[in-house]
Amino acid sequence: MSAGPAEPPAGVRRIHAVPVRYPGRWVSAVVVLVLAAMAVHALLTNPKFAWPTVGQYLFATPVLRGVGWTLALTVGSMAIAVVLAITLAVMRDSTNPVLRAVAWFYIWFFRGTPIFTQLVFWGLISVLYPRLSLGIPFGPEFWSFSTKDVFTAAVAALIGLALNEAAYLAEIVRAGLESVDRGQQEAAKALGMKDGPILRRIVLPQAMRVIVPPTGNETISMLKTTSLVLAVPFTLDLQFATNAIGNRIFQPVPLLLVAALWYLAITSVLMVGQHYLERYYGRGFDPTRNAGPQRSGRGPRQAAINAARTTPEISTVDDMGRPAGGWG
Repeated sequence: MSAGPAEPPAGVRRIHAVPVRYPGRWVSAVVVLVLAAMAVHALLTNPKFAWPTVGQYLFATPVLRGVGWTLALTVGSMAIAVVLAITLAVMRDSTNPVLRAVAWFYIWFFRGTPIFTQLVFWGLISVLYPRLSLGIPFGPEFWSFSTKDVFTAAVAALIGLALNEAAYLAEIVRAGLESVDRGQQEAAKALGMKDGPILRRIVLPQAMRVIVPPTGNETISMLKTTSLVLAVPFTLDLQFATNAIGNRIFQPVPLLLVAALWYLAITSVLMVGQHYLERYYGRGFDPTRNAGPQRSGRGPRQAAINAARTTPEISTVDDMGRPAGGWG
């Protein structure tokens, strides 16, 4: 027979602990759920949203083409911006005063002017400068080209978005580089490493833990900023495609919902990718991120082995230099 619970010693009272109840939590949860249900009901039952029209045009060919161009502009501009941002961040930390001044002016200018205004100027580049050349100032020209042939609407939109985004990413990259201990760079230099390998192999991998989260936010913001490329003008993106259909069928609201649903879907995918990137580059800094389901049959045993490995050794010698258990 199994023994029952041990009785407390004489004179000792048993404490009956009662869990603390939080009725406010349940009340607030119910209130939030009711409000959320009311919002969903109001959204789905309002005939002015014309959900059948939303379903009809959600996968229409012009809309899918706009999704493709929006993704192309987002990926292309972010790729160019990342390379340019790393260059600007290195220039900001350079000992060369000219490089520091150029990087500071670039960041000041592109962060200080609206992106819509910059895109308008990029759309007018062929009017402002019909021909660009490479050569010696006030001297001979070695190479020239017509801006109308090179700076098409897509190229102008891509460059305009990338140059503006690089100014913001440069400060993010600089903050990430400065988060790495300078002693590691000095140790690498003492071992004979050059500045380039130090940046690629030592500094950047550690700085990515700081760089990835805000860069992910900037990527999501860039996805929505592509709706401003009409200023170039570029007329193949998602926002323009849905607006054109809405104006043609005289139903702008359901087509706005189509664009919103596509932006939400793409943003969700980007957020998932950002999560895994943060967890990858955060290894070793936050152990809870590496916690996952253990393999079958190894959980308790492996935990015991790890505990034994990390348990400090017990000295078997006393203060007089004799074995702790005596000389036998």
